[in-house]
Amino acid sequence: MINFNGITVTQDTNILTQNRAFLYGDAVFETVKVVDGKILFLEDHYFRLMASMRVVRMEIPMNFTMEYLEDQMLSLVKNNGCSDSSRVRITVFRNDGGYYLPVTNEVSYLIHSSKAENKLYSFEKSIYEVDLFKDFYVTKQLLSSIKTTNRMLNITASIYAYENSLDNCLLLNDSKNVVEAIQGNIFMVIGKKLITPPVAEGCLNGVMRKQVLTLAKQIGGLEVVEEIISPFDLQKADELFVTNVIKGIQPITKYRKKEFKNDIASELLTKLNESIKSV
Repeated sequence: MINFNGITVTQDTNILTQNRAFLYGDAVFETVKVVDGKILFLEDHYFRLMASMRVVRMEIPMNFTMEYLEDQMLSLVKNNGCSDSSRVRITVFRNDGGYYLPVTNEVSYLIHSSKAENKLYSFEKSIYEVDLFKDFYVTKQLLSSIKTTNRMLNITASIYAYENSLDNCLLLNDSKNVVEAIQGNIFMVIGKKLITPPVAEGCLNGVMRKQVLTLAKQIGGLEVVEEIISPFDLQKADELFVTNVIKGIQPITKYRKKEFKNDIASELLTKLNESIKSV
């Protein structure tokens, strides 16, 4: 028997009592965007998921091919009637048993989807204000670069942003450098130089980050580098923007008293949508 919200019930009525994703955050995940029955950047998502499973020593099933997981996700969105535009998340978790030490490295997975409003990417908000979140820090380690279900720092930062009427927060690593936003990678433009922090600084190895770096190198006269960003650099920036696969590119318009333009972000958004339409 277990106590669930003050009611004594049999343990088998609640699947979470042994679920390792729930008990220990023992899970990794990918969130993908589906447009017209195709998963955008499928190969990048697949290889990051496989790499994440290897990092946390999960056993990769023999049937976990890219084609198999693609079919599982697309079958679901078709059944849910949202193949034209949807957000899909696959969560892979270690099977039940054990405490910190699992009794098995075999895994199960859960896929769920929801309708997405737009096929193409667009700037969702014209005014987008951010500030630094300094209560907790991202550690410079390999685990920080993969998507695990242990996102307490991001959750706490999201609450902080909401309580302070901010659209987002920028996260710092344990060296007090800017590494990412709550739900995406950070890019900074100073003059004709586009900068994003190296993955070694503790930021997520983002799929959209990779796309933006590739597209930015097609812009003539723009130097594209991976360098450390300090909080002091933000005041010198001409542009700041956040990237992730679901929202694409979101320009930051205000950080404290500094306001920013979005020229490079707009050009990248155009190139991003052109690349999607050509797939």
